[in-house]
Amino acid sequence: MEDESKENSCTSSLCCISHHPGFRGSIKNSTADFVVIEINLNNQWVNVAHLLPKVCTQQSEHSGQCLGDKSEEKTVKPLNNMPNTGGEIQMAPYTSEPCDSADMTVASEESLDLDFILDTSVNEELIQFAMITRLCEDTSEKCSSAELSLGSYPDKNQRASVHRAVRQRFPFLMTMTKGSEILVKEDRHYKELCRLVSEEESEDFFRFLDAKVQDATFTFKPDDDKEHRKAVHHFVSKHFGKLVETKSFTAVDSGGQQKASITVRFRERNKPSKKRKAADTQEDDVIYTGFTLQKENLETLEAISYLAKALGVLPSDFTYAGIKDKRAITYQSMVVKKVSPERLRQMSAEFQKKGIHIHHIHPVSQPLRLGRLKGNHFDIIVRDVRAHSGDCTSDLKQLVQEALDNVKAKGFVNYYGPQRFGTAQSVQADQIGLALLKEEMVMAVKLFFTPEEGSDPQNKAKQHFLQTEDAKESLALMPEHKVRERLMLRALNRYGVGQEGCTRGWLSIPHSMRVFYVHAYCSRVWNEAVAFRLRQFGDRVVKGDLVWSTLEDKEGSKPSLCQVHTVSAEEEAEHIYKLHQVVLPMPGNTIKYPDNKVGIWYRERFAKDGLQSCRFRVTPLKLNIPGCYRALLSYPRKVTHHILEDSVGAMNEETPEQGSQTCGQSLSPLSLSLSFDLDPSCYATVYLREIMKCDP
Repeated sequence: MEDESKENSCTSSLCCISHHPGFRGSIKNSTADFVVIEINLNNQWVNVAHLLPKVCTQQSEHSGQCLGDKSEEKTVKPLNNMPNTGGEIQMAPYTSEPCDSADMTVASEESLDLDFILDTSVNEELIQFAMITRLCEDTSEKCSSAELSLGSYPDKNQRASVHRAVRQRFPFLMTMTKGSEILVKEDRHYKELCRLVSEEESEDFFRFLDAKVQDATFTFKPDDDKEHRKAVHHFVSKHFGKLVETKSFTAVDSGGQQKASITVRFRERNKPSKKRKAADTQEDDVIYTGFTLQKENLETLEAISYLAKALGVLPSDFTYAGIKDKRAITYQSMVVKKVSPERLRQMSAEFQKKGIHIHHIHPVSQPLRLGRLKGNHFDIIVRDVRAHSGDCTSDLKQLVQEALDNVKAKGFVNYYGPQRFGTAQSVQADQIGLALLKEEMVMAVKLFFTPEEGSDPQNKAKQHFLQTEDAKESLALMPEHKVRERLMLRALNRYGVGQEGCTRGWLSIPHSMRVFYVHAYCSRVWNEAVAFRLRQFGDRVVKGDLVWSTLEDKEGSKPSLCQVHTVSAEEEAEHIYKLHQVVLPMPGNTIKYPDNKVGIWYRERFAKDGLQSCRFRVTPLKLNIPGCYRALLSYPRKVTHHILEDSVGAMNEETPEQGSQTCGQSLSPLSLSLSFDLDPSCYATVYLREIMKCDP
């Protein structure tokens, strides 16, 4: 290894970034030992019993307080982490969720977080401008003519990201392009709509317009005033008539009263003024219901398959911000299409038989998107904590404290965790993804149906298919709740098991699942590229590395958009950049690779896998992989811990004498209770590995 830092240690195929002894222990001894709670874009846990009555438009990065709010920081109390059997949890309704992603570690096409896109100083100016504009009650030119420059953005895609991110965060502002410069000012249309409806509805409506989700609808609150509805219709038609159309409909509320509401939908493409037939108006009736999914010892996709079958919809009708661990108790936001809140409430008791609990059921105007979360909170118990073999120099409390302090200061290598690939599967997800990228559809199907150890019905059905290629008989053997496998077998039975039939089989399962396998391959490559880079260069930032940097405007006076920059020899010599700024690309067709040995490694890896000419598009499966950049390091937030002494009877029977007789430790086994937050797409098991210096 070239000039490897002593702080960097690599074992097996992965590397650690910090230097401390670590300790041993085990996790996930029970599902209650591993609790995952999604943090939404409002920086709130999705399982809280009561959301704050006031939602901050903008929060301080460090304190979480509303900017400009002089009151003390308020906290919310989480629900008990054990399964709830007391029925639905009542929570304040969500606002329409913005389309920006708060993933600070991945610069993907859906990453629209202003904290990530804009330089800190520019972002602070924008927040201040937005606050002043929001508070301004003056209807004269004084407020409406004020402008703020966000700097110059020569790249068209960069400008598009800034435009959309600003409008999603601050829907009462409008953005304009002057040459390559982006200007921000008050949106007069927003203020005009606020005179007709509430600010909350106005914000939701403008976010809906900017998101441009095809087939999505937006519904204003019920309004019995016909003249008022007419004014709203006129406003929308006058300013946005070429983009959307409106319709009033009447529904009966729970009290038996008829209430009229206005629904807005996007016009059909290339048909801006064609009057639709009566059958087409069914699209107006498409509804979306949001809820918090609590699951235990279930994969996210398995839970979705079960819910889909019970509700009579497709798995693709469910959308979510991220996939959660299987062996855990997890809470996450979801949206289901074509299922009413009432229907979901009626089925809640049935879902509990499967270890699924549904909370906070509420109507929403559009589906969720991957990455639309602030992060995840973890409550984890590490059992049977002990020093590594032969290490008797320090007590456990000191070992734990040193490890936590080290990783808090230096971060951890931001690997994708083993659950990304399938921890106990004989064929892992990245192998299937590679076959799909090579368009080897038959091989991908065989890998998909490779059975695990055991003789459960699912494995018997898979084994039968591989032995006979009889999709019909295998379908009869496959359990009802295995929706993906059954969809695939149904298509194979209809179209055959050749190349065309297998292609149809893959098309029969949701797009999110098809792309999941390809992303698993890209994640495997990323993990191995990071390990190679750390072995080659340690913690130095060298020529050819890719780093997050900022782009200045033509006058050089203002930094603006965060961009990927290739480190020069001069910048290496002057130590301009630090390791936490280094990013590596997730393979795709819109990214660039490091201009050093790491870039060569990528090319050699692709050649080894037969992807020399791969464009990261799988046209037959309608898959396009643009790629993105992922930070090499990540940092935990809000870390707290406690050392717990278990009862002697809880000690593992296989190691009854382990402890103080050899290392001066207590006879009772110790456990470590850990609570912390991580950014989206960061893995708690990887963080624990860096702390413990072993696989937990």
